[in-house]
Order: sequence, then C-alpha cells, then structure tokens
Amino acid sequence: MKPQANEQNGSTQNGDIAIDAATVAMDAAAIVPTAAAAAAAVGAGAVVPAKSSQQLKLELLNIGNGNGHENCTFHHDLELDHKPPTREALLPDMARSYRLLLGGLGENPDRQGLIKTPERAAKAMLYFTKGYDQNLEDVLNGAVFDEDHDEMVVVKDIEMFSMCEHHLVPFYGKVSIGYLPCNKILGLSKLARIVEIFSRRLQVQERLTKQIAVAVTQAVQPAGVAVVVEGVHMCMVMRGVQKINSKTVTSTMLGVFRDDPKTREEFLNLVNSK
Repeated sequence: MKPQANEQNGSTQNGDIAIDAATVAMDAAAIVPTAAAAAAAVGAGAVVPAKSSQQLKLELLNIGNGNGHENCTFHHDLELDHKPPTREALLPDMARSYRLLLGGLGENPDRQGLIKTPERAAKAMLYFTKGYDQNLEDVLNGAVFDEDHDEMVVVKDIEMFSMCEHHLVPFYGKVSIGYLPCNKILGLSKLARIVEIFSRRLQVQERLTKQIAVAVTQAVQPAGVAVVVEGVHMCMVMRGVQKINSKTVTSTMLGVFRDDPKTREEFLNLVNSK
C-alpha cells in the first residue's frame, strides 16, 4: 500500500512501512549516529517531515536487508563510518562468478578437473591484486634513514608482475629505479616492495611507472627520481596482433632527472649496462 501524505504539513503516517523499531534503532545508531532518535520516533508514530522520513526509512530498510553501504567493496566516503569487508570475504562471490564463467564457456564446472577451479581462481586473483591491501607507510615500516649521501642510488632489474586492466591478462618485466638523496636514504629492499604495491593491481604500464616514481618521492623527498619499466604484455602476445618479441618501455623522470640531461644520461647508462 502506498504511503498517504498529509498535504498540509508534508508528513507521512505511521502505517506506511513496517519496521522493527528495536532493530532499526540499533542499526541506525551504529551507522548513522543522528538517526537513532528519528528511528525511534518513526516507530512510535511521531510526525516527521516527509523527505527526511522517507529517506530514513529507505536507509533503514537497506540496512536491514543488507543492501546498504556496508556491502561496498572499496568505499572511500569519509562521511560513512563503516569499514569495507576484508578481501577474503569476497571469495565466495568471486568463486560463484568464476563458476558462471566456466558454464558460459560451455564447460561443466562439476567435472573433476574443474570442481575446485572457481575457488582456486578467486584466490589467485586476490593474490594478483594484493597491492590494493598495501600502502606506502606500512611497506616502508620506518626504513628511512638519515645519511649524508647525495650521490645517485640505482636498483635495477627488479622483477615485476602485473595484470592488464583492459584484458585481465598478465604483463611482466623489469623495473629500474634511481634517486638522488637529500640526506635521506631508503632501505634497498623497500624499492622492490614499492614496485610490488603498485604492480599487484589492475594496471597499465604507463600509470605503474609514474606511481612508483611518485611513491619514492614521497618516501624520501630526494632531489630527483627516475624509473624505467620494460614489460612484455600477454594481451599483445597471446591475442590480437600476437607479436611475441615485442617489449614496451616506459619512463618517468622527476626533479633533477627531468631538468638535467647529464644526470638523466648517467642513470640511463647505469640501467643499460650489463
């Protein structure tokens, strides 16, 4: 039955939507702090302005039905105090999706070789994209050191594996990073871990290259950062143009590496040396 509105004061009457007042008050207090009193008023039959009442009831129904923002996977609205579920909690839904995919391909997902494939594939995808769970501060873990050193630091040929966001197939290769310290140096292994943060996501190589350079800049505020990535993209190898020997090279130069040709040349010579 549709709600009956009072045209004089724009209010709705108590009988329009049945809600368990106790459940409503508890859920509302947890998610919308200012809504608890309003929820109690609605349950008690008090007159509430039509717009606020309707919105509140929709929100509360969503909470009760599990359709609210608590189901958002990666929700960054700071006005909402809920937390997204852990990525492991996504496994059942992901496994069901892979099962549907197998059926769509004409396969029998119940045959012996495929019974556990959906779960395996879901776990593998979570691992391939584990960078979404990592951030720079946690990875650095305090490994930034004061040091009177202002000469170039280069770590090259860091192995990289990532996933093309256009076709969901892998691309892989090597990353070389150089920076000019300003009295702060970074633990060498942290450069490789920075590569892992951003490569273990759905990516394009161009963005990956810049994200690594920006992260190193944020970590130690050097005079400059240089990053070169060389990648083989399976979307070009096993499909499409199928050019198995093609490689993609991208670079990002920040600070003195962009401004000073000699510094840039020194870095590129070190990276290309055998």
